[in-house]
Amino acid sequence: MLQYNYANDKQVLVILVYYITGNRVAMWFLAAVSSLFMFGEVLSAKAESRVIDTAQGPVRGFKDPNENVFVYYGIPYATAPTASQKFKAPLPPPSWQEPFNAVDLGIICPQPDSFLIQNNIKKEDCLIANVFVPDTDEKNLPVVVYVHGGGYIIGYGNMFTPKKLVNYKRIIAVTFNYRLGPHGFLCLGTEDVPGNAGMKDQVALLRWVRANIEGFGGDPLDVTIAGQSAGASAVGLLMISKMARGLFNKVIPESGDLIAPFSVQVNPIHNAKEYARSLDVDNILLNDISKLETFYKNASYELLVSGNVAHRTESTFLMSPCVERDVGEERFLEDNPMSLLKNGDFEKLPILYGVADMEGLMRIDIFDQWKERMNTNFEDFLPVDLHFSNEEDKIREVQSIKKFYFKEKPVSDDTILDYVNYFTDVIFACPTLRTIKLLLEAGNDQVYLYEYSYVDDSTPAVPHTNVKGANHCAQSLVILDGMNITQSDESLIPNDLTKWKTTMREIWLNFITKGKPESSYIPEWLPVSGAGTPYMALKQESELKESLLKDRCGLWEKIYKKYYQNPVPPSPRLLTIKTEL
Repeated sequence: MLQYNYANDKQVLVILVYYITGNRVAMWFLAAVSSLFMFGEVLSAKAESRVIDTAQGPVRGFKDPNENVFVYYGIPYATAPTASQKFKAPLPPPSWQEPFNAVDLGIICPQPDSFLIQNNIKKEDCLIANVFVPDTDEKNLPVVVYVHGGGYIIGYGNMFTPKKLVNYKRIIAVTFNYRLGPHGFLCLGTEDVPGNAGMKDQVALLRWVRANIEGFGGDPLDVTIAGQSAGASAVGLLMISKMARGLFNKVIPESGDLIAPFSVQVNPIHNAKEYARSLDVDNILLNDISKLETFYKNASYELLVSGNVAHRTESTFLMSPCVERDVGEERFLEDNPMSLLKNGDFEKLPILYGVADMEGLMRIDIFDQWKERMNTNFEDFLPVDLHFSNEEDKIREVQSIKKFYFKEKPVSDDTILDYVNYFTDVIFACPTLRTIKLLLEAGNDQVYLYEYSYVDDSTPAVPHTNVKGANHCAQSLVILDGMNITQSDESLIPNDLTKWKTTMREIWLNFITKGKPESSYIPEWLPVSGAGTPYMALKQESELKESLLKDRCGLWEKIYKKYYQNPVPPSPRLLTIKTEL
């Protein structure tokens, strides 16, 4: 949204990216360009500092130059193994005697190059935490841990920061890096490549918070995990993982879900081979698992992150969490998420769950390339977690889905809103509602649901229409701030948006501190009791409504009952014999 733009030269840059790439990318650019203008400010200023004792040694943090918040950047919470061991679980963090100067050095995990990360330093040992503490003498403050998004392939902890949220002096916040792409999510089911390294990083971070946050003034027994997009998928998986049990007591998944098509690999061996193909690996290696494993173990980080998985029609990014094969070590995910949800063997925690009304706008940049392909081969765009035993069933369901969304019309400029709705439902909204249904059946009566649809004059209309909607993770961008965004920057936004940001932050803060989303600006918010009812429509005039996307997600509910394909662990048979993709 243009209201986030910087003044003067920063504003020009963001406006330029806005018109070239659209709202969402402009916001990502804002986070990156902020670091360019603000990098080193803490280092150069004689800022007030505080020293905190941690289990590893003393840590010195500094007062933020623009907020009444102390920031502790870049604290190692674990050590990423290297060389041939680089896909294994994280190792313990280093220790030190002298105070560790916790300043932002821009360290991020290996990932594809983009303007988003141009001023950061990619390192294999990238497992760092950032702690944001309000300037208050209050102790035992509730803690929120943010898991960044990015499809499990890009991003870093401080892509967006929670300084404004922390400045309310009610909470402490933690952001962090975790391993990405094949570095974090290659899953071969072998001793050296068991899978879920990136998720085990997240568990290591939560264990670090449990052991150390009290020294920063936080309550180690009152921790909320929150995340947007892939981060929302991750916090959902953390919620059902035995490995993470007891490390948090509230959950906020924003615009993402643990059973979304991109969330868990349906067939990890297939994905490992397909990703290797994108790296131009010889077919001889692909047909032998042991040779494929050797290739990955010896591959450089630069090669590992160079696979192109950004625009896959089946709504995955190939590398994501997986159901693990038992190789004699602690596993993050022992069974597929659907079975775990149905079994109900997880803690029933308060959950603030929701989506934006036009999540599918994240696919608007590829619309012109995809519309004709959708007309000729719509089956290519079915989510990866559907499986049809025969071609007749597949053709029948494809025709039914296409008719439901596009009626008798082709996918074209005239039906672009239907295109947006399709991807909203397939990737985000309907998986979220399916999960909520299973949570209710498992006995969780503390699930709060919202649809975020706030727009204003500066929100762009969907191309070829005069209709506006909230883009993917729009709610997260309102609550958080861009990297090192200043008070003066945010003071430039219109008064109505300032009030809205205050409202949204109040809702999130009350949930983090009380377990209930409340605000003086919205009606009483009741938990979901069934069928997406009730839910809060978060917009200029918020209201409690019934049956979110009843017809649209009802269609997918019927389809998934018939054709859902459970994710499987790497097959032991495929680990010992030659196979073909």
